[in-house]
Amino acid sequence: MQKQMTSTQSYSSKTWLSFLIPSLLGLFLFITPIDYNDAITIPVAILAKELQALIGDQMTMIISAIIAISALISLLAVVVKPDFITRSHYLKELFQVSPFWLVIRIMGAVLAIVTFTQAGPAMFHDGATGGLVLNDLLPVLLCVFIFAGLLLPLLLNFGLLELMGTLLTVIMRPIFKLPGRSAIDCLASWLGDGSVGILLTSKQYQEKFYTQREAAVIGTTFSAVSITFSLVVIAQVELEAYFLPFYLTVCLAGFVCAVIIPRLPPLSWKKDVFIDGSQVDGERDKRPDDSSLFQWGMQQALSRAEQAPNLSKLAAEGSRNAADMVLGVLPVIMAIGTVALVIAENTPIFDWLGQPFVPFLELLQIPQAEEASRTIVVGFADMFIPSILAASIESDMTRFVIAAMSVTQLIYMSEVGALLLGSKIPVNIFELFVIFLLRTIITLPVIALMAHLIF
Repeated sequence: MQKQMTSTQSYSSKTWLSFLIPSLLGLFLFITPIDYNDAITIPVAILAKELQALIGDQMTMIISAIIAISALISLLAVVVKPDFITRSHYLKELFQVSPFWLVIRIMGAVLAIVTFTQAGPAMFHDGATGGLVLNDLLPVLLCVFIFAGLLLPLLLNFGLLELMGTLLTVIMRPIFKLPGRSAIDCLASWLGDGSVGILLTSKQYQEKFYTQREAAVIGTTFSAVSITFSLVVIAQVELEAYFLPFYLTVCLAGFVCAVIIPRLPPLSWKKDVFIDGSQVDGERDKRPDDSSLFQWGMQQALSRAEQAPNLSKLAAEGSRNAADMVLGVLPVIMAIGTVALVIAENTPIFDWLGQPFVPFLELLQIPQAEEASRTIVVGFADMFIPSILAASIESDMTRFVIAAMSVTQLIYMSEVGALLLGSKIPVNIFELFVIFLLRTIITLPVIALMAHLIF
């Protein structure tokens, strides 16, 4: 133990400050809950909202231009292959996409322009479809991506995740089969925004801190819905007085899902290899016998802080993070989110898919099971739609169940689903739909049990 203490004390005061200052700043920006405009959020989300307010009415024009530019450069990179792209590893990775993703980016650009100009069929650009994505969702995400991308290096590069990963492995590994550092992803989502958690997870996956299985599990299971959005959902079904039991129900159902779903296909089928196919080192979670958990965590953290990049490299990395998300993910969300909402609003497909849940809801003794079934699968298109549909249901219990279910389903294509597909996290749309159904089937009994205790 004395030997270990000496090894941590041997680091210079500069290294200690390199660990402490950025890490504490990162914790403050991404994890610390703050009461802002009568809502609990995190500083990064506040910065994003302030930027959105500053840009104001020009936001949709800027986003439409960004999506169009992304599609045009991608088309140029795939078809013409100019030297300035092929010679740059970063630009090549960002713009030389597969034919499928090229089509998605072009589709996103077309839908953004159609929505911005209000041209073409109204079903593509009205306030419930393209208008919702372009005018309401993407402005928030653009600002979150900019600040989260620029500031994520504070969490990633100065030792905080090494320390937290070591300390929390004793909890996360046996219960969830995940590294301890994944707890930071969950906290950033829970207190702030699910998109922050996905961005953090994708970045760590690319840097080989997570395997394919771990990244897929964290992205689909731990990118929890924020407290703020949960308040919006419960207000939509007019049950604000029940917020505390509602959120406890959501947390309980989410915990049950986090324990069970990673042990089921398709997540259990994911390989425990890194992004480049290399195998996991069996020593990854081990520590020397003569070190306490905290001492070993501090040594790992200080070792990382000692190798931290300088300010210019940090700014360059943050800028690349932001550009990756803005140019790579916004077109995907515009395309997939709009198409999903058009299907939900203009076809009975989600009503048909909800019919098999009627006997299940009746078995759980949920009143107005027929009406409730229509809200279940539509949550795959957008998390807020079930609550909108539930507002007309008379039963308080049923509205409570639908609201809690919509939050715990987690995978919705207007944001989280499209965000996952646009990131490097190894999941496809079919797997996301299966995970969505599994989350629904597993959480409904938990939510129903709590609802019967409350009402």
